[in-house]
Amino acid sequence: MGMIGKLSAAALLAGAAASAVFWVATRPERLPAAIVSELGAGDAGRGERIFWAGGCTSCHAAPKSEGEARLQLPGGAELNTPFGVFVPPNISQDPVDGIGGWTVEDFANAMMRGVSPEGEHYYPAFPYTSYARMKPQDVADLYAYMKTLPATPGAAADHRLGFPFTVRRGLGLWKLLYLSDEPVVDFPAGAPDLVLAGRYLAEGPGHCGECHTPRDMLGGAEKARWLSGAAAAEGEGIVPNITPGEGGLKWSASEIADYLETGFTPEFDSVGGAMVEVQKNMAKLPQEDRDAIAAYLKAIPPHPNGYPAWQPAAN
Repeated sequence: MGMIGKLSAAALLAGAAASAVFWVATRPERLPAAIVSELGAGDAGRGERIFWAGGCTSCHAAPKSEGEARLQLPGGAELNTPFGVFVPPNISQDPVDGIGGWTVEDFANAMMRGVSPEGEHYYPAFPYTSYARMKPQDVADLYAYMKTLPATPGAAADHRLGFPFTVRRGLGLWKLLYLSDEPVVDFPAGAPDLVLAGRYLAEGPGHCGECHTPRDMLGGAEKARWLSGAAAAEGEGIVPNITPGEGGLKWSASEIADYLETGFTPEFDSVGGAMVEVQKNMAKLPQEDRDAIAAYLKAIPPHPNGYPAWQPAAN
């Protein structure tokens, strides 16, 4: 074999090795058996609380749904982002178009690892980076509650993405960077139970950081600026800083809890934008959950605004 042939063979071998490493590094990782064993028998009564804390209706109910229609969950709303248009799927109990045929293990792998029953990565427009912090029992309870909801036929439209975002396998590398079940805010020993309960709700099922935290160029949350506000994922505008830092939330804990319950600010303004749906969900939680979230927001590290200066477009 001549020199050119040897170099070509070496290049092919190197390429094959790199492909093998990529394939292994990006494989979808399911939950370990130890966590699956913690799922237990779900309780639908407890699961209803997690359903509202997790904001399932905000993305998966048909747009502008009210009342019982919010529980039908056919998906189909569009999330326009710099990476493309993501369309939340049908998560009703329809066995064909929804998740009616899923096992609790399927459900937990989707929620906590972003992996489908078919073994594919889900896009992180589905906030599994937050749900990864949930307790397995809460996931099992949520599954039990979901089983009580109606089956709504009709598949949601596909995502509309361009290359390279159409290559789901690459999300395995993204998850290595951004998927963790560890709490974001590390409180010192002896932190009040109410604050720790709020951390679980806000960082886990409530997924507050998905909107209120700035993102880097790869779309990952910048945890060093946790909850400091961000440019809105869709269109113009901002999602506000909700830390106690400069430009952040100056309300008292009781005022924050009241806002989550009533939708009114201390200045008697009303909730607006995407927060409307979130507040509807928060209003259905027990008072102690809203109090816990408020206590957490008062206890987290302060940060200056995490978004650039923004002015509304001229008319």
